[in-house]
Amino acid sequence: MPKNTKLIVQNIEIGLLSINSEDYICLTDMVKAKDGEFFVSDWLRNVNTLEYLHAWEGMYNPDFNYGEFAAIRNQSGINSFKISVKEWVAKTKAIGIVAKAGRYGGTYAHKDIAFNFGMWISPVFQLYIVKEYQRLKEIESNEYNLEWNVKRVLCKANYKIHTDAIKNYIIPHTGYAKAKEWLLYADEADLLNIAMWGCTARDWKQANPQRVLQGENIRDMASINDLAILSNIESLNSILISQRLSKTERLRFLANTVEQQRKSLEGIDLIKGIKKLTDSTFLDAKN
Repeated sequence: MPKNTKLIVQNIEIGLLSINSEDYICLTDMVKAKDGEFFVSDWLRNVNTLEYLHAWEGMYNPDFNYGEFAAIRNQSGINSFKISVKEWVAKTKAIGIVAKAGRYGGTYAHKDIAFNFGMWISPVFQLYIVKEYQRLKEIESNEYNLEWNVKRVLCKANYKIHTDAIKNYIIPHTGYAKAKEWLLYADEADLLNIAMWGCTARDWKQANPQRVLQGENIRDMASINDLAILSNIESLNSILISQRLSKTERLRFLANTVEQQRKSLEGIDLIKGIKKLTDSTFLDAKN
């Protein structure tokens, strides 16, 4: 699951975070589906909730403070009893619920606990959120998602070969100060971007400000076929650099290679031309 995405349940956007490789769902967002005034702390003060959390923490958290839990449990029958998420975590060292600040702020709970919380919203809502979560997990394990990620890893591996060529054959002949060598790496990366997509990384950022805010870059938008070609021209450009070809000559050669390989790959399997729009959404590259 991506580090941050959204579940859409009955037209409500519900945050989803990956914490220590586990999925946590935003209870603060889930509350929006509840009729009337309702807070996470109202659910947390209930004795049945406390017993469930006790069982969950006992199964997954070796550092859970059972002494503090017992003290909290004894107060749960008192009408005035109330406890916040921060107090619960601080006293018991619980890991199943967390309070997050910042951009993705709110109260998040491990998916097991969030599904239990969903029953407090309504049984129907709980069923819908489980169904939506399972749908995202199916997309995550989708064979094309896997292929996209494998191609992305290969691009990163070939990019190391590419940067080594820059370091060995270009930098020694430029006289650039160490602090400015990054300009050469960026310049060569943009040479590949122009050959692939006809624009630089900066051009793409200016045209896609919202995607930039989400932490995405031009290569995150590549189709599976594009990633395969990109991996090839990274390796190819490293060879051309070692042969001392000028940037103009290399760009012409790389652009022709991209065009030829696109034509070849288009005829193999059209579905492999899908584009990764987000970590959970794919689009046909032609559309």
